[in-house]
Amino acid sequence: MDYKQDLITTIHDLGCDTELLETRLTELSQTHPTAVLIPSLYEELERPALAAIRDHLSRCSFVNNVIICLYAEEFEQYVKAVQFFEPLPQPTFVLWENGPRVTDLLQTLNDRGLDLLQFRGKGRAVWLGLGIASLDAAAIALHDADITTYDRSYPLKLLYPLLEQEFGIAFSKAYYARIGESPRSLHGRVTRLFVTPLITSLMELFGYRDYLRYLDAYRYPLSGEFALTSDLALNTRIPGNWGLEVGLLAEVYRNIALKRVAQIDLGIFEHKHQSLGNSANSGLQKMCRDILQSVFRTLTETEQVVIGPDHIRALRIKYRREAQNLTRQYFVDARFNHLDYDRHKEEMTLETFEQVILEAGHQYLDDPTGTQIPDWTRALAVIPDLREQLMDAVISDMAQARDAQDNGPDPSVEVASMMHS
Repeated sequence: MDYKQDLITTIHDLGCDTELLETRLTELSQTHPTAVLIPSLYEELERPALAAIRDHLSRCSFVNNVIICLYAEEFEQYVKAVQFFEPLPQPTFVLWENGPRVTDLLQTLNDRGLDLLQFRGKGRAVWLGLGIASLDAAAIALHDADITTYDRSYPLKLLYPLLEQEFGIAFSKAYYARIGESPRSLHGRVTRLFVTPLITSLMELFGYRDYLRYLDAYRYPLSGEFALTSDLALNTRIPGNWGLEVGLLAEVYRNIALKRVAQIDLGIFEHKHQSLGNSANSGLQKMCRDILQSVFRTLTETEQVVIGPDHIRALRIKYRREAQNLTRQYFVDARFNHLDYDRHKEEMTLETFEQVILEAGHQYLDDPTGTQIPDWTRALAVIPDLREQLMDAVISDMAQARDAQDNGPDPSVEVASMMHS
């Protein structure tokens, strides 16, 4: 049995009674409300994973609010999204993150000197969602829209440690085994073949720095499933690139004591499998690039590590050896569990990631600045009631969408949407 603990608290699933936890969490949520936040592209509504997530959430009595941060190209798609989530019994808010009303609010911020319009993608969706979620919720769980193994134990496990006051936890992060089907195989290539050997190599280069030990304590640092208190949500800068998960861990490291951080076992887990990409600007290669630059930046900010060209070259060499050692270990583990494992393909993947280290490292030396969205406290200093205005925009958008379901779409909204897109 695995009991291992590290710098952060590891909450194992040793046969926990989820029904007992659900009863307790439902009780706690009456005085400390919870929210589930899901950033999503419209395309996810057309895949089976999100429908299953919706159906599981409908049975989560411990979830008080659901927030969907939707990127939709046109009003008609937004209308369909509002209709898609109507079956949920909880108050559900579908935030059209690139819609006219939300864009106008961000333009007002921009006019007052805070430019958030420059940010795109999941980072901005998460930032917006945390704004309205934190209005009522004491604890907010966030997860992606493409999880194919989802069940209600996921938000349950993420939220419970935050609401049980004697635990003192402010941030919980999921870890799991990503196992693909048809054939059964190891997934999670960026975590297994890039981040894990990268952190080991950095510790060999720079010593056992506190930040590196902290990252090394996470069993799945790239998991997109986590929960945090509303106070932490308001004081956290959200990375605006593909390094969101690692960048968020850096913010947690800066903002709270490690004794208030936990990771929790979700078991076997799977979501959409992404492509490797054709260059360092696409696919998993782009993710690796942003992750590496985020780690470099945080090392300099928190550990006063000065990174130069010689470090990049040495890191490339050390990474390759560490990654190659891991492929042998993964091979043994996969074969023992009757999992399909193509060792040659794994080696080719790590060689691609090795090249990313060289390219991304030199990019970082040329421009070490980051792409973090300012925290909500900064935005509220500009517009104190920004969260309330954002909620009003969501409510108005949803009312207009429901009206369109009954009476047909409003052409003026279509035009406005096209102007803002």
